[in-house]
Amino acid sequence: MTDRKPPSSWTLLSCMPVVVMAVVTVTDIVAGPSVGFLPLVSLGPAFAGLVGGWRRTAWFGLAALVLCVALGLYDGLFDGRRGYTALASVAGVTGVGVAAAVMRSHREAELASVRSIAEVAQRVLLRPVPLTAGPLHAAVSYTSAVAEARIGGDLYEVVSSPHGVRVIVGDVQGKGLAAVETAAVVLGAFREAAYDEPDLSGVGERLERSVARELEGEKFVTAILAEIGTAHEAVFLNYGHPAPMIVRRDGTVDFPQPQSFALPLGLGAHGSEGPKPYRVGFAPGEQLLLYTDGVTEARDEDGRFYPVGERAYLLKDPDAHRALGTLREDLAQHSVGPPHDDAAMLLLRYHGHGEGKSVPTT
Repeated sequence: MTDRKPPSSWTLLSCMPVVVMAVVTVTDIVAGPSVGFLPLVSLGPAFAGLVGGWRRTAWFGLAALVLCVALGLYDGLFDGRRGYTALASVAGVTGVGVAAAVMRSHREAELASVRSIAEVAQRVLLRPVPLTAGPLHAAVSYTSAVAEARIGGDLYEVVSSPHGVRVIVGDVQGKGLAAVETAAVVLGAFREAAYDEPDLSGVGERLERSVARELEGEKFVTAILAEIGTAHEAVFLNYGHPAPMIVRRDGTVDFPQPQSFALPLGLGAHGSEGPKPYRVGFAPGEQLLLYTDGVTEARDEDGRFYPVGERAYLLKDPDAHRALGTLREDLAQHSVGPPHDDAAMLLLRYHGHGEGKSVPTT
């Protein structure tokens, strides 16, 4: 979301040119020509250039010039250099203000174009997740740490395959375009492998090969893969990612951990054994939350991490999207200042079989 000034601040800045020129006029008349306030009339077009276009700045500049001439004649300043110096000051500030307003309008147009491209990229890279997939209802939330950006290094996907519903949530090391490119590689490989591979380990191996070809050096991608079939259980494959959170029907919370931890994707060449799948009960009426470390590592003003497990009660809303939106708002209130890392959350609710529909990101 774009940061906007509150209406009161915006109105104040819009009125500032008139207020400044009025104050200078009254002060000049009351104090007389000896004080030398006349050049301050140039503050009018200077403030006008902060919030308006070049035409608005030019009009205020013209008004300031007329006011400067009137006050200069009233004070008798054109008998010497002072009146002409004041006129030159107003004209110079107006010219600079007009040039700055033109440059700002060009930057705003470029920014609007970049935002439009980012929105298209988001729809291609982070496609809307299905509203229902097999026995699950899904909702997703994504917050980018980069100002004005819609996407970053976090990724997610839900695929309905012949082998069950398969899900991935991951976090690419680093930020910027390089992280987005890597996320695109991982998502492309997952979308193919999730439908083709008969078991979750095969999906993970395909991802490892794709990431190894893409990344160089010590770069990596943490990720957790999940498969939910018809056996009232979830199968997980964890590549160095934060543990999933399962909210049971009675409100208790589990963070199922693998028997042994594995390295993230992209570090398989270091010779360590890949992750082993592990199974956890997941039945109707329960919820599964997958997230990235931008959620758990968000700090409050006292430096405390976000206690996602203690906030599980916020997911009680019958609507999955409203429930996840409530959790996202609580995370934003917990954090101090702008986010320092991307934060993705994917909520899966075990309800029953249904038709798949697509909904936009929260």
